[in-house]
Amino acid sequence: MTRRSHQWSRGLAIVSAFAAAGALTADTLAMGSRPLRANQQVERRLEGAEAAIVAVLKDIAGDRIGSAQTELDRLLAAKPDFRLAQLIKGDLLMARTRPIETLGNAPDGPADRLQDLREEAKARLLRLHTEAPRDRLPRYLLKMAPEQKFAIVVDTSRSSLYVFANRDGRPHYVADYYITIGKNGIEKVREGDKKTPLGVYQVTGNLPVSRVGDFYGSGAYPISYPNEWDRRQGRDGHGIWLHGTPRDTYSRPPRASDGCVVLTNEDLQAIARDLQIGITPVIISAGVDWVAEQDMSTVRASLESSVEQWRKDWESLQTENYLTHYAPGFSTGTSGLAEWAAQKRAVNAGKSWIKVKLDGVSMFLYPGREPLAVVNFTQDYSSNNLSNVMKKRQYWLRDGARWKIVYEGAA
Repeated sequence: MTRRSHQWSRGLAIVSAFAAAGALTADTLAMGSRPLRANQQVERRLEGAEAAIVAVLKDIAGDRIGSAQTELDRLLAAKPDFRLAQLIKGDLLMARTRPIETLGNAPDGPADRLQDLREEAKARLLRLHTEAPRDRLPRYLLKMAPEQKFAIVVDTSRSSLYVFANRDGRPHYVADYYITIGKNGIEKVREGDKKTPLGVYQVTGNLPVSRVGDFYGSGAYPISYPNEWDRRQGRDGHGIWLHGTPRDTYSRPPRASDGCVVLTNEDLQAIARDLQIGITPVIISAGVDWVAEQDMSTVRASLESSVEQWRKDWESLQTENYLTHYAPGFSTGTSGLAEWAAQKRAVNAGKSWIKVKLDGVSMFLYPGREPLAVVNFTQDYSSNNLSNVMKKRQYWLRDGARWKIVYEGAA
């Protein structure tokens, strides 16, 4: 057998083994034999080590074993702690002497860690086949406040974190990154369940590595789990962060954290400059629903109209009209609708005039619980006997054709 035919035979064996492990999809196998036209723009958005590992897997799929080895050598020279790349390198070396049966063919290797790395290979290839958003947006980003320079949207099903810039209140795609979520998946319910929560949150702090230790890599950014809706649903726990990886680990498998969203250190540093403490929204979804701008405009206009009518009815001192904006299941976290209505009737009885101004309004649909929306704003309230300014948060639930408030409180 010639060297070329031997390499070709070995290449087919590697492809078959990787495909059996689920690391190489049928689409990827097909791509190996022809230029990538439909996915060229997708590939261009991948950078650095992620682009390199995808190139390696594509070379293997296309039976370009020599090219895959060369690319791997370059990658590992730059990222010696990239464990998936190390695993694939070992497979390519092993295939020189005997057939391999699966990705991560080390006979004595720990089964759970090898399976984790197979899942990482699959997740990275899935990201390759996920088109970067062009003419569509995540439906959750209805309206960004002027102070919110960026928004973060996490798609747990695609192991991806998306960054959107705020341009006149409308989101525009900037970049996306591979991420890790909880060992036990999503929908966090209780402390210690090792699940990642789903919902609308905010970045609440910046913890440098000097405070959190090497396990969290280049630092950590806590988010506001549990939020008001989580507490209403009886969910508890704490310490859900965006954070990096240990010094000796380039990236982690798709499900490997205790519930946090984990990025490589270089990716965390890339988004860190966009994060504003107490301001940047972080929306975590089980699968992003991409919609046209027109679809978002319709929902946004409907919700904006409801919020404005609520404000006008409050100013008008028509208390009963004002109270129609509150759902029967309304709660402040400590009291229900009956107590709220009694308080408002008593307070408004002593008013001769009220003025309410709303600034910095943001509106986000709640993933997995639509049509629930989170509305934040700065409320400037004045009356004949009281004036104050406060940040407020409301949860609005659409009941038929009407939006109604199910929660209201200080943000």
